[in-house]
Amino acid sequence: MMASSSSSSDSYSRSGSWGVLLVWVLAVSFVKDCQSWSLPIFAATAGAVSFVSSDVSSGVAGGRRVVAVAGATGRTGRYVVQELLERGVEVVALVRDEEKAVQMFADAADDQLLTVIKCDLLSKNEVTKATRNCDAAIWCATGFSSADNGMMAKFQSLFSLVTKRTIDQIGVPLLAQTINKNNNNNNNLPQMIMCSSAGVTRPSWDEDKKEAFSGCADIPIVRLNPFGILDLKRESEQSLRDINVPYCIVRPCGLQDDENVWKSNSRPVLSQGDVAVGRIHRKDVANILVDCCLQLNESTGKTFEVSSIEGNNYPPPKTLSPILQSMTNDSVQGEPYIPSSPVLQATYSALQQLLPGEKQDAAALAMGQTYEQLDNDQVGRLGERGQESIEEAGIYKPSS
Repeated sequence: MMASSSSSSDSYSRSGSWGVLLVWVLAVSFVKDCQSWSLPIFAATAGAVSFVSSDVSSGVAGGRRVVAVAGATGRTGRYVVQELLERGVEVVALVRDEEKAVQMFADAADDQLLTVIKCDLLSKNEVTKATRNCDAAIWCATGFSSADNGMMAKFQSLFSLVTKRTIDQIGVPLLAQTINKNNNNNNNLPQMIMCSSAGVTRPSWDEDKKEAFSGCADIPIVRLNPFGILDLKRESEQSLRDINVPYCIVRPCGLQDDENVWKSNSRPVLSQGDVAVGRIHRKDVANILVDCCLQLNESTGKTFEVSSIEGNNYPPPKTLSPILQSMTNDSVQGEPYIPSSPVLQATYSALQQLLPGEKQDAAALAMGQTYEQLDNDQVGRLGERGQESIEEAGIYKPSS
């Protein structure tokens, strides 16, 4: 059953002189340390389309009932929503594009467990209102957008006033703190589960470490690091660790959608130290994110990478609890756990043997080239290594 409703949001009138606009932009540029502020010119006008939900207990471990999903219409977020609904969990899908959400979740229009809300993740008021009934959140949103931010973005760029803070950096701690205020559960489960990315620390490694672990430090996304995407993800992770909220950070390796390229329902391989390279299907990442949210209290306070092994003889385990229990929590200072050098080297060597393909040389890949193309000496879709066309890679500038 679908019902429509609307709510007020921060808005900016584009009428008026450019002089007034310039004064406003200059004033905003001085606001650098605020943890939750929004630029109305960039924010979509808030409104809500609700697939009306009922107050139903999901019966899941810990009694958790309502989970907010940020980036619910994204390539990973949509699988997270689907997995939660299949497990009977009430979902609040936080989205930017209302029409896209309605089309994507049309099959769930009669699902009493799903509520879709158009929400500006930079706005404290909107996030608080949208998640007031939620006691957990899964972050699948990204601070990068495929769309131009319009005249205002061009105007800011012209005067070198582009903010260095993205949706992830502001929205992650804001959503986590909001959920924490709502949460009365004492089940030791993470309240905020963040889907980040493998490789986020590698651009900051010194040259000796990069050389020692070249098989993961010289892969295309790290070598090129377009628009500083990995640095922004690393900073977003740290913004979550720095606040006193139970969290879990999952860093997937190369994400896949196509079952013909990499099968879902494959065996996940978890590790720590950010030396993992490989592939994993987005469905499998969604399953792990939901597992951590609903039943894996061993994941709380930990950061880990995940790839997968494909094959009929390597199904997913019944639970990730044993491997997560053996992993180490992030430090009390808020730093991600890094194994000692011998352990890290052993982890790296083992993971390199699990790479797809015959050549098993991730550092030889060009961006947009598959392991199979590398084996067959074929050029990838973005060109030769070192000459890739980033504009065609589908990675765009940060949205702020």
